[in-house]
Amino acid sequence: MSATLPAVEVHASPEVRPGAVLAVVSSAAFLASLDLFIVNVAFEHLGRSFQGVSLADLSWVLNGYAITYAALLIPLGRLADRFGRKAGFLLGLGLFTAASAACAASTGLWSLVLSRIAQAAGAALLTPTSLGLLLNATPPEGRTRAVRIWAAVGSLAAAAGPVAGGLLVELSWQWVFLVNLPVGIVALIAAARIIPDSREAVHGPLPDLLGAGLLGIAVGALSLALDKAQEWGWSDGRTGVSLLVSIVAGGLFWWRSSGHPAPVIEPALLRVRTFAWANLGVFLFSVAFAASLLTGILWMQQVWHYAGLRTGLAVSPGPLMVPVFATVAQRLSRRVGAGWLAAAGCVFCAAGALHSMMRVGAEPDYLTGMLPGWLLTGIGVGLAIPTLLASATVDLPPARSATGSAIINMSRQVGMALGVSLLVALVGGSVGGALRAAFGHVWMAAAVVALCAAPLCLGLNTSRIRTPSSA
Repeated sequence: MSATLPAVEVHASPEVRPGAVLAVVSSAAFLASLDLFIVNVAFEHLGRSFQGVSLADLSWVLNGYAITYAALLIPLGRLADRFGRKAGFLLGLGLFTAASAACAASTGLWSLVLSRIAQAAGAALLTPTSLGLLLNATPPEGRTRAVRIWAAVGSLAAAAGPVAGGLLVELSWQWVFLVNLPVGIVALIAAARIIPDSREAVHGPLPDLLGAGLLGIAVGALSLALDKAQEWGWSDGRTGVSLLVSIVAGGLFWWRSSGHPAPVIEPALLRVRTFAWANLGVFLFSVAFAASLLTGILWMQQVWHYAGLRTGLAVSPGPLMVPVFATVAQRLSRRVGAGWLAAAGCVFCAAGALHSMMRVGAEPDYLTGMLPGWLLTGIGVGLAIPTLLASATVDLPPARSATGSAIINMSRQVGMALGVSLLVALVGGSVGGALRAAFGHVWMAAAVVALCAAPLCLGLNTSRIRTPSSA
């Protein structure tokens, strides 16, 4: 993510403490990132708590969050830039914390899904504002280091999420959400006292909130069609209507983006070849990763009958590989093209899914069955995701770098949502031997999608870039 700071109006005392600001905004960003991973381990426990709930319906605990986060990330960030980043950060963090309490208090699946949607809206507001506030409070010479620490906190959340989720779910699934409350409240109090405000010095047009809604409808309707395909049937009218709604909403979203002065996605940015290829690559990679990750967790819990804590510990070696190989990728980037590194990450992810498909059996065999798949996938994530995220904006004009970073993170979240839906479409209500076979089909599909992403990543090696006309 670019460390370039736009023109701002600063409302701060002369005694700004950059280290304290970094600690506060990073803790809030940690919560938002943690919630993307911690719920995966609690997924099976949620299913047992809400009797009679299908996998398709339960998937909306994950997808409702991911889709909302993706759709609102850019417009809410732009609103905060216009009206005040500190107010936006406090509102986002407050909403996220309150929604976490509502999640824990939920007595039914759909009240939980609605609370998760509110959580995602809070996360979509606090994430971009936390970076903007950090850049404003940090002297120019320290911004690169501060941004790296802020980004590293997200990686730490990914590594801690499975273990924390496994530990907390042993108490009850409600603790997966209650853990956010003390951190959120402390961060709110600290942010109100020590973080200086900032906003854009020149007000642009209001962001396209209707376009964001259309994007959410398009992705949500496609997810619904995939989730319900086995229950309804592919030829059922409801499946067809869901697909039609997705296509129409997607078309209207693109039409709005082409004519709106502040669209969710600026079409001109997609003429920058590295940016376009990076978004396609990260989208497909995220589909494969999300499907493979949840399949492994559900296999250990539903086939091997692992408890939550044991599942979290079993998953953790994969995320621990991410920062290690992200560092490897950074060092290799001086000699190897970014496209080759990202493509290698896709191949490793595919290899992890294929190994799990071929070697994981009905009888527990973690060391030779499941562990190698987690390690290969973690290596793939470490090579691919940081490379794709960093390369996406390298050829964008400085004024578009923050928007570009938000768009590629949006592509990542949409891919994660559709990856979960891919799993649901292939597994459905399968049980016993059919369930194990269906999980194998998901791993195979994840491997194919990851391999399809590999050649797209090679587009990052191009040197002939068309910059947006609006730059």
